[in-house]
Amino acid sequence: MATEEDPVDVLDPLRQFLSLERDVLVLSVAMFAFSLGFQMTNRFLPEYMVALGASGFVVGLFGTFGNVISAVYPYPGGAVSDRIGSRYALTLFGLLSTVGFVFWLVAPGIGGLSVGSVTLGPWMWIFVGLFLAQAWKSFGLGATFAVVKQATPPSRLAEGFASTETFRRTAFLVGPVLAAVLIGLHPQFTVSFRYVLAVAVVFGVLGTVVQHFLYDAGSDTIGDSFEGVDRIVRDFREMPEELRPLLVGDTLVRFANGMVYVFFVLVVTRIFEVGLDTTVSLGGLSYAVDLSPQAFFGYLLGVEMVVALLTMIPAAKVAERVGLKPVVALGFAVYAVFPVVLIYAPQTAPALVLVFAFSGLRFAGLPSHKALIVGPAERGAGGRVTGTYYLLRNTIVIPSAALGGYLWDFVSPELAFTVAAAVGLVGTGYFLVFGKEFEAYA
Repeated sequence: MATEEDPVDVLDPLRQFLSLERDVLVLSVAMFAFSLGFQMTNRFLPEYMVALGASGFVVGLFGTFGNVISAVYPYPGGAVSDRIGSRYALTLFGLLSTVGFVFWLVAPGIGGLSVGSVTLGPWMWIFVGLFLAQAWKSFGLGATFAVVKQATPPSRLAEGFASTETFRRTAFLVGPVLAAVLIGLHPQFTVSFRYVLAVAVVFGVLGTVVQHFLYDAGSDTIGDSFEGVDRIVRDFREMPEELRPLLVGDTLVRFANGMVYVFFVLVVTRIFEVGLDTTVSLGGLSYAVDLSPQAFFGYLLGVEMVVALLTMIPAAKVAERVGLKPVVALGFAVYAVFPVVLIYAPQTAPALVLVFAFSGLRFAGLPSHKALIVGPAERGAGGRVTGTYYLLRNTIVIPSAALGGYLWDFVSPELAFTVAAAVGLVGTGYFLVFGKEFEAYA
């Protein structure tokens, strides 16, 4: 464990992940595999659902369903891990996630379902798949925060999170770009996207096998049953006072983002219908590039993540000089204004590249944001504080996508994105006025 006097560089936490502990290495590989599979697929699912007959409001309900899962999964996920041990819990969650990818893959072949006088299209199986596919993500959120807190001096927390985020988000870069390549293999999206889903299934199987057979369960302990709602209420009451302004601002910003997040792909593919048709000259040879809007969206996500990866570590270094709060506020501000930047952007490929590059800046504040969450917690309580914070935030954010879907479908996409930006700016302003600095950075 590092101390205040230890010389810590930005790659220390990553080196610990990759070279010192076998079980952490195995979990890192599994994390990369499942993150890759999920990032290859999740951002394209709204387009897939619309292609299968879903309306904009149904897409909004899908986003809200995802918010429900994000809010309620971590606590029961931790309880299951305590009861059966990490190895078997990881295997169970991995299998469930892989089956979720399979549901997405076979949805067009299963067809719709009639319930009384209501007929649901094959898009309903995307909901079923999401319920399963997010299972692996339910494990280890709080534990990840706690591990970084214990291994990093307080004044270097942002750097520690920048290192682990850089490793994890490499999958966020590779996934959408690989998806874009596969989508380009067939002109019909419902066919080409199933190539993407098939590859995601393969990654899910590999991640499950690796973690089951290579994870060392020798130090696993089997705990007692979950303490129940009383434990959650106690955790809320014991949350550090410094976190409350951050939680309010963060919740408003995330609510705003949740209103429109699932519709980003539809803006590019359905409203703008912008692809890329150009000729690239390289080494004296010319290559024709003809990307559908769906494939182009994958490369836009790649641009976004390149900017994220390039800025997270420098922003963490800046936080050591100026404090965590300004860097977190920058990320919140980008979150807030991005909806109007996107919906009112010029409908050209170069303009969209710049817009999504700008979106990547929101990740610059993410390591500092995590440091600001876990920093005030007592050592040994980082996981519980993190779990409490995210449970409360994600629960409040649940209806955001349904609200955005209603405005999208029954009023206009422009209004949905404008309202989202207004809510995000209120959250950013609240944090700027009332947010507290973590004293190690003050």
